Amino acid sequence: MTYPLSDVIKWFLSQESMSPKKLQKLLYYSYAWFLTLQNESSDELDNKLFDAEFEAWVHGPVIYSVYDQYRHKGYQPIERYEGEIPVFDEETHDVLEQVWNVYGGYTGNELESITHQESPWLNARSGYSPLDRCNEVISDEDMFNCYVERLED
Repeated sequence: MTYPLSDVIKWFLSQESMSPKKLQKLLYYSYAWFLTLQNESSDELDNKLFDAEFEAWVHGPVIYSVYDQYRHKGYQPIERYEGEIPVFDEETHDVLEQVWNVYGGYTGNELESITHQESPWLNARSGYSPLDRCNEVISDEDMFNCYVERLED
């Protein structure tokens, strides 16, 4: 079962006000870790947190529709969400909480730096120079394979 991307956005924004860049990276990590924890192998990645693709932009993984939604903010923070918080099943909520606990204390720039050191973003940007525009999709298989290795360590 996938959830609406807007519900995951509301959940993260209910935690605190944050920059669009930080939101993008939290969405990326929640998607990647959900994919890793809720699937058995990279051959069958049917369980996804939401339906969206991440592109390997200069500043890290980006969902274009989320970028477009908040582009007017520039580097200004998105206001904290004060509405009704979406409800997720227990396993999904646990993944979101873990992502928040691990990555929520970082700034958007720090999270960008972390993603730039990881194989999913690096693989998608293969052949591009650091400042080249790139909208190559970061593959679910690369995400799964990268993060499942961390579970085995």
